[in-house]
Order: sequence, then C-alpha cells, then structure tokens
Amino acid sequence: MGLLSTVVVKSYVEFWGRKWNIQDISTVVMFLASHCLCLFAPFHFNWGAFWVAMALSLLTGLGVTLSYHRNLAHRSFTLPKWLEYSFAYCGVLSLQGSPIEWVSTHRYHHQFTDTGKDPHSPIKGFWHSHVGWIFDSTYRFGQYGGLKNVEDLKKQLFYRFLRHTNLLHSVLLGGLLYAAGGFSFLVWGMGVRTVLVFHSTFLVNSVGHMWGKKPWNTGDMSRNNWWVALLVLGEGWHNNHHAFEYSARQGLEWWQFDFTWYIIKFLQAIGLATDVKVPTEIQKQQKASKSRILATQN
Repeated sequence: MGLLSTVVVKSYVEFWGRKWNIQDISTVVMFLASHCLCLFAPFHFNWGAFWVAMALSLLTGLGVTLSYHRNLAHRSFTLPKWLEYSFAYCGVLSLQGSPIEWVSTHRYHHQFTDTGKDPHSPIKGFWHSHVGWIFDSTYRFGQYGGLKNVEDLKKQLFYRFLRHTNLLHSVLLGGLLYAAGGFSFLVWGMGVRTVLVFHSTFLVNSVGHMWGKKPWNTGDMSRNNWWVALLVLGEGWHNNHHAFEYSARQGLEWWQFDFTWYIIKFLQAIGLATDVKVPTEIQKQQKASKSRILATQN
C-alpha cells in the first residue's frame, strides 16, 4: 500500500463511537456541501440551470448504471475502450467514488448479500443501507482486507488515475458550470443534480431490499420496485438483477421500464456493445419462484 493510501485509510479522529479517517471526513463534507447547495435552488432557478441539471443527471446516472454497474461490476457487455472510459468518467462526476471503489463495494455486496458482511446490508436498518454505509470506508473495505476483488480494474492505468484524482474532476466541473452560468448553474448542476443521483442510486440499496415484489428465488431480500426503476434508469428491478446478475437487461418483461437497457441495446445495434448477456428461458425457469410459476400458468 502506498504512502498516500496509508494516510487516507489511517484513523484520523474518533467520535460518535467510531474512528473516522480522512476519506470518511471528506465524504461527509462533500455530502453535506451538495445538500446545502440545494437550499439555494428555489432562489436561483432558471430554465438554463434546470436543463443543465437534467442533462448532467442523465449522463452521470448512466455513468453509474451503465458503466459502473452493468459494464464494470458485472461485465454484462463489452465496449470499445474509448467508450468504456468515457462512460466511466461520467460515473466519476456522480461523486459516488472512483470506479475501483464503487465496483469493489458492489461485488462484495453480491458476494455477501443481506448478511453482516454486506457493505450496505438492510439488516442494519434503513439509514445504514441507504446512506450511512458511505461514511465508513473501514467497514466497507477493511473487513475484506482492501480492494482485492477488482484486480481487473487496478491493472488499468486509467482507473488507477481516476481513483487518485476522483474529487478533482467534480471540482473542475463545478468551476466550468460557474464560469458558464454563474451561481445558478453551480447550485443546480452540482447541488440538485448530485443529490438527485445520490438518493436515486441509494434507493436501490435500501428500498430495493425492503419493499416490492420477488418473482425469483434469489436467497436474499432483493425486491422489484417499479417507481425506483423509473428514478434510477431501470435499476429498480432489483430482484431480477440478483437472480441474473450477469444480465445487461434488468427490466426482463416488456413492460418493465429499463432506460439503461435501451441505451445498451442501441449501442449493440450500431456495433459498439458486444457480448451482451441476457438470461435464457431455461435459466429463468430455474430461478422462478412459486408465485411466478402460478402467475404464468393462470
């Protein structure tokens, strides 16, 4: 472990019954700053700022759902490196961490789903599964001995670069927004947009393991939730995802809205997405719950 990494993970101060390192404190500061910016939103509204926030929400949201989640964490499809890196960079601008850290956390989530070792387990309560887990990097990585499950990403210079410069890119984006549209662009493009993408994504970890339907035998608490799917570009079909985590498509029924899948399908149609994985009918039958079997028979 390098000197910088040692400094970052070393315990820095102790309060609220636990030790906090520099990474934890910077996460709290960033989280609070983005929410505080939202307080100015009603007083600095204009349509230009609004549409900038919506456009960035879509781009950075896809950076998380399409890149971090389906492409990098699960290798559900393959993209040319220039496009893979472009989508990953959009994910960095979501302020949800670097690809290496995000993917590592998610892979551990699938390895230890809904157990005490799950990084954002709902058995520790709604607050922890929704957002509390992001403030404790020692809990997220320390119990596994570090980032040992992302060697495929750590081998690539680009992802190592993003890990060490993660926050810098959002600072630069904030500067560009301020230069382009003043404080209103900063409030909506960095505050409102970041908070919207934050909590939409986190709903998958909390609501997606507490409330909704469970058509597949997954052995965990994952649930399908249609309104979460609307907010998170298709990620709300979470029981589908845990049943077939390798699948690039999570809205498996025609009526299950999955915007991320539509983008992947478009990229496949023009030859940019290859090796796109989806479950076969036999695989679906093997995972179907009794309630799903009865529903298809009626």
